[in-house]
Amino acid sequence: MKTWMLLFLSLTTLLHAQATADGFAIPQKGRAFVFPRDHGSHPEFRTEWWYVTGHLDGQNGRRFGFQVTFFRQARRDDGKTLHLHLAHAALLDAQTGRFVHEERLNRAGWDAESSEATLAVSNGNWSLKLDEGTQRMHIAATVKSEVLLRLELEAVKPLVVFGKDGVSRKGASAEAASHYLTWPRLKTGGTVKVGADEHPVTGEAWMDHEFSSSQLEAGQVGWDWAALQLKDGREIMVYRMRRQDGSADAFSTLAVVDRDGKVRHLASDAFAWEVLGKWKSPRNGAEYPIRAGIRFAGESFELRPLAEDQEQDGGITRLPYWEGACDVIDSHGQLAGRAFLELAGYAGDLARHLSPEAR
Repeated sequence: MKTWMLLFLSLTTLLHAQATADGFAIPQKGRAFVFPRDHGSHPEFRTEWWYVTGHLDGQNGRRFGFQVTFFRQARRDDGKTLHLHLAHAALLDAQTGRFVHEERLNRAGWDAESSEATLAVSNGNWSLKLDEGTQRMHIAATVKSEVLLRLELEAVKPLVVFGKDGVSRKGASAEAASHYLTWPRLKTGGTVKVGADEHPVTGEAWMDHEFSSSQLEAGQVGWDWAALQLKDGREIMVYRMRRQDGSADAFSTLAVVDRDGKVRHLASDAFAWEVLGKWKSPRNGAEYPIRAGIRFAGESFELRPLAEDQEQDGGITRLPYWEGACDVIDSHGQLAGRAFLELAGYAGDLARHLSPEAR
């Protein structure tokens, strides 16, 4: 009797650890990813995003930074599960400094979809789709009727899974974690139309796909994240989870993807993130640390933004954040690569909006 009781309690604990209090899945170690299915949507998790950022080069030195992101957010309502689809698109014209962005929000089935079988997400006339049997994707998006993006992306390095045993931890709680899949280098080409001018472009992009049921835990107020694509063929992903007292959470991490696609993770005490310069938003007064220094293993890089104002001002969701194209400068002052930098939680406490109670 005692043995059966212990077994029952053990199973109960295990089952509880695999789901949140309201029944959403928690990332589990050792998950066997199956593709293309796992490129698609995972409605058993509360939150999911497909995040594409990149740098594009046109003719005569013309340069652009772009972002196209699709989010799926689930919520419980009277015993039913509703899926909301948020999307962001943005373009920076580095020559003029003009930053154009747009945000959309729709319910599943109401002009927004995400396939569970493969990568095929859409929100209105914005779409991100994977060609069957390939590692080639297509993006189509307009931005405030001023910009039209039509891009083809193809993986030139293998897909990587960040974290330990398939789980990327963001905090001490088991719920503060995600499954984090990334194409760290995508050869990109297509057209960028700005007004009446159409620009043939080539470049490189980075794509994150994360699914989880909570990315923040008690005491955390936001994060700083960066993706670096270096000229020497390596990539670096780094995030700093910020606590209320301004310190970095011990679950912050840095990962280096070598030239062959192998990943090396460094703990929070093995790298340093330094603030080198700030910019104050004229819209909400938030101060973003838009120039960052990253040091690890004897190497040092500076992230230098192509323009100061690359703030997504959160029109619909009221969740402003800074997402910007940057150059990567090495310790000798030379251009070492390109990057994207994300700064979230500086315009109010992000946890107030992302906690289960806020939903």
